[in-house]
Amino acid sequence: MTIDTKEALRYLGYRGREADPRVLSEIAACSQEILNAAVPRHRVVRVPIKSGPDGVLQIAGLSLVSRDLQGHLRSCKEAFLFGATLGPQVDALLRRYSVTAMSRAVICQACAAAAIESFCDEVEEELRRSVEPEGLFLRPRYSPGYGDFPIQWQKSLLQLLDAPKTIGLTATESCMLAPSKSVTAVIGLTTDRTDCHIRKCMDCSAVNCPFRR
Repeated sequence: MTIDTKEALRYLGYRGREADPRVLSEIAACSQEILNAAVPRHRVVRVPIKSGPDGVLQIAGLSLVSRDLQGHLRSCKEAFLFGATLGPQVDALLRRYSVTAMSRAVICQACAAAAIESFCDEVEEELRRSVEPEGLFLRPRYSPGYGDFPIQWQKSLLQLLDAPKTIGLTATESCMLAPSKSVTAVIGLTTDRTDCHIRKCMDCSAVNCPFRR
């Protein structure tokens, strides 16, 4: 797991702008703190999926309605359910700085966001290599809250992953992940070759997103 300075700057809103040396120095220091605090863990479960009419999907036997996710998983008969977290120590670090040094907290937040993305990408690359001999390829990660994929499905994913026990990942009553620097997602398996799992933004309809690569 690494923290790309350009990614941290993107999360800080520096798209198309150069950062001054002070900001770059702060990012370097915060990145090291995040890497020292992080205890990255992940959990992956391979499950069958079935697509029905009107956006109905069955994932590991559980039904939901999401036309966006159904379209995203077109041609997929299986998927990886995915969960990853940087661990509670990162949250503790962010909370401490939010009280004692807000500007540093903001930079640490950006570095932590870049870190969890880097970790997810590393795990996803391992998954890509693992299914390549089967002639399968990955669709991009698709998380609850994207499009019309209900955020409430966060808890179902955690249950299917047994994430509270295996990696210490839970959700609040409002379906926010805890620890906060965590990700859950569905990753489709398809026989259609695609590089979308690497260039994720090209498969996203949010063309005006400030974080778009």
